[in-house]
Amino acid sequence: MNSYDAIVIGAGHNGLVTANYLARAGKRVLVLERRAIPGGQAVTESFGEGWNVDSLHAGGMLRPDIVRELGLSIPAPAPQTFTAHTETGALSIGPALTDAASIAAIAAFSAADAARWPEFVAFMNRCAEMLEAAYAAPMPRELPHVDLRREGLPLAKLALRLRRLGKRDMFRFIRALPMTSLELFEEWFESPALRAALASVAIHGHTLGPMSAGTGFTLMHNWLNRGGLAAPQYAAGTGTIVRALTESLLAARGEIRTGSAVQRVLIERSRAVGVELAGGEQIRAPVVFSAADPRHTLLALAGERELAPEFCWHARNIKMRGAVAKIHLRTDGSHGIGPGTHAIAPALKRLERAYDASKYHEISESPYLEVTTRGETVAVHFQYAPYRLKNGDWASAGKRLEEIALATLAPVFPALAASVRASRVLTPLDLEREYGLTEGDMNHGQLAMDQFFFMRPLPNWSDHRTPIGALVLCGSGVHAGGGISGAAGRNAAKQYLAGRFA
Repeated sequence: MNSYDAIVIGAGHNGLVTANYLARAGKRVLVLERRAIPGGQAVTESFGEGWNVDSLHAGGMLRPDIVRELGLSIPAPAPQTFTAHTETGALSIGPALTDAASIAAIAAFSAADAARWPEFVAFMNRCAEMLEAAYAAPMPRELPHVDLRREGLPLAKLALRLRRLGKRDMFRFIRALPMTSLELFEEWFESPALRAALASVAIHGHTLGPMSAGTGFTLMHNWLNRGGLAAPQYAAGTGTIVRALTESLLAARGEIRTGSAVQRVLIERSRAVGVELAGGEQIRAPVVFSAADPRHTLLALAGERELAPEFCWHARNIKMRGAVAKIHLRTDGSHGIGPGTHAIAPALKRLERAYDASKYHEISESPYLEVTTRGETVAVHFQYAPYRLKNGDWASAGKRLEEIALATLAPVFPALAASVRASRVLTPLDLEREYGLTEGDMNHGQLAMDQFFFMRPLPNWSDHRTPIGALVLCGSGVHAGGGISGAAGRNAAKQYLAGRFA
């Protein structure tokens, strides 16, 4: 049996970030990945015949402090224009957000909105900075009790940063978190087109509608991860991030084993001591980090018999509820879609009706779509496609997604359908089976009001620890997770290295 200082389950971006911090601290680290290639949700992979695709995320970027602290060589993603195709016309906002062209584009819909737009962008940037500081701060383990030695100073710094927003923006920030995006945008803007454009960003990746409480928070979260409205894209694909993390880890003498599915965490006296692979091989280590989602980690890998019945009940009730599908179209290049991020967002109420379908476990016939291109490939983010279907199953419904998407896109991009030469549809069931995303949830647990900050993944368990000693959560399902940022993996490694899990 091999022995390591730490084992990391999952070679997605968070698992690789955790492993890099540990390896650079002198730990002998082994990363185990169930798939044949590393990358997880940030993977760029081949779908055959030289067709390379960003399977799950069209773009993303690690937090700047992670890139700096790990010395990663990652080129800046190319700036992108965000275009919302609405009932009243296309609204294009440039990557600078407040340049003259963007202001003029908004003014074509409303002069009053154009006048308020720079103020809104400044406010959102300050909210994103505040959220980034909150994501970097360890959450208290058990409120209202706070460990002053471990948690008091970071929370005090966070409170001071909040106060420095100024009275006006501080209250705006706090008030906006639980708001619906409908209410938030009604206070700022009069144009239905601008409201719909912003609402599409607020709901992206979440099983929520623009009239759902907490979409003020998800708008801030997505704004932070994107650096604005459009998805940041790399010329060589999102896998650029994975390659940099992999090269860095190997240079620090860390190890990655692909095709190595972990079937259980080895536990002795309520403490993790290693893992057992699907083939029966056992590997020992004094600490095990899991970048898999919390429900799978706790109930499947650790096992319910190792946990208290009440805790198991809470873990089973972590809200997953994936409702996103991915459609990749290989074209002959004549698709007629310009660069940047394109949101099919006719009107805010239409986005809400698209969400309504998922409530009844039905595929939306008028979905919210987000479209990006890279070369000849057109990637379509399809929302809403619920994991559980009322009628039929995903084995037969996958083709229907492509038909709905092409029909929805035809009025906006009439040349697209004729340009398609091949396609690949990833249903929520595919996301679970191929990419290990329970219920197809790309956030490892919905970013809802009862599952964020000190309640993520569960109240009293927001500091990466679990009831199993030396079993640490480092994936998107914990505080700071969701999207391609690496913050959750960074936090888990830093807290462990600081001795907070001893």
